[in-house]
Amino acid sequence: MSREEALKLLKDNLPNQNLIKHCLAVEAIMRALARHFGEGDEEKWALAGLLHDIDYEKVKDDLSQHSLLGAKMLEDLGVDKDICQAVKVHNEAHGIKPETLMEKALFVTDPLTGLIVAAALVLPSKKLVDLTTENILNRFKEKAFARGANREIIQKCEELLNLSLEDFTRMGLQAMQGISADLGL
Repeated sequence: MSREEALKLLKDNLPNQNLIKHCLAVEAIMRALARHFGEGDEEKWALAGLLHDIDYEKVKDDLSQHSLLGAKMLEDLGVDKDICQAVKVHNEAHGIKPETLMEKALFVTDPLTGLIVAAALVLPSKKLVDLTTENILNRFKEKAFARGANREIIQKCEELLNLSLEDFTRMGLQAMQGISADLGL
């Protein structure tokens, strides 16, 4: 599946623009992580990030099905099994342990985007360009800030990816800054 096909599929299934922006952010970070780890197929990693919440609109009233339906939808479309499995595993509610590097990356990247966006939105400019890794790490310590960004999962970057929280956050911020116009931030 090409990126254009994936983006059309995403837009056909997710009318919520903020969810689409979230998926674009996860895509950007996944591409950056693939490059960092020397993965040969950056596009595969990027597609996993772009499509990871494809089913959200269909399951928003029953999140116990989130990612299971998405993986099935993608599988039925003939999407690479690695991508389908990463999509399935990214929802911690299922208790499926991420095994591959791509699965681990998607698992920890998903909540990081929310923390970065929230940290940008409290800045006077509300712009990613003005956000620093230090700002995000300071907000990371505030339990009441961006409660939906699961810090336990984000912090697993250290054991799953062998990246410090600071390095992982910096890479995520830089990737999102690279697409700030698409994110409206």
